[in-house]
Amino acid sequence: MLDLYLARHGTTEWTRTGQHTGSTDLPLLPEGEEQARRLGELLSGIEFTAVYSSDLQRSLRTAALAGFASVEKNALLREYDYGEYEGLTTRQIHEVRPNWEIYHDGCPGGETPDQVYARASRFLELLGGTDGAVLAFSHGHFSRALAVAWAELPITTATRILLDVAAVAILRDGDHGRVIQRWNLVAGGL
Repeated sequence: MLDLYLARHGTTEWTRTGQHTGSTDLPLLPEGEEQARRLGELLSGIEFTAVYSSDLQRSLRTAALAGFASVEKNALLREYDYGEYEGLTTRQIHEVRPNWEIYHDGCPGGETPDQVYARASRFLELLGGTDGAVLAFSHGHFSRALAVAWAELPITTATRILLDVAAVAILRDGDHGRVIQRWNLVAGGL
C-alpha cells in the first residue's frame, strides 16, 4: 500500500497576484513561510519512507520550514512550463485567447498538457514498488496533473480541481486501487 502526500508550496508574490509562476524562482513571502510552518503541523506524526521536492526554492523552503530539510530534489516535480505565459495572469491570457484552458491548450513555448501528464507519470513510475507514505512538495498546476495521472483520468480533468497554497492532498494505492483519498487539506481548516 502506498500513500502519496502532495504538498503545495506557500504563498509567493506571484501566487498572491495570480501570475503564472513556472521556472521563475521566487521566494516565499513571510505569509508563505508561516503557511509552511503550519503545513508541518498538519504533517507531523506521519512517518514518511521518502520525501521529494521540486528543485525550485519555493518548494524547498516550504519543505524545510515544514520540518523536512532533507529531501530528494526532483525536477519532475517542477511547475508547468508556462512558456510565453510565464508571469501572466489568466485574465491577461484570456484577453488574447478568450477560451484558453491550460489543461486543454497548454502554453506556447512551454509544455503541452500531454507533456505535463507524461512528466507526472514518470514521477509516479519512480515510486513503483514503494510501500508506506511518501511526501512530495510541488506546485499547484503540476500537483493537479499528478493527481489525475495517479487516478488514470484524462489530463483535462485537472481543470475541475483546485489546490490552495500550502495545502495537502493524499493519493492512496490500496484495496480500491489508486484513488484521490483527500484533497486540499489546510492547517486550521477551511
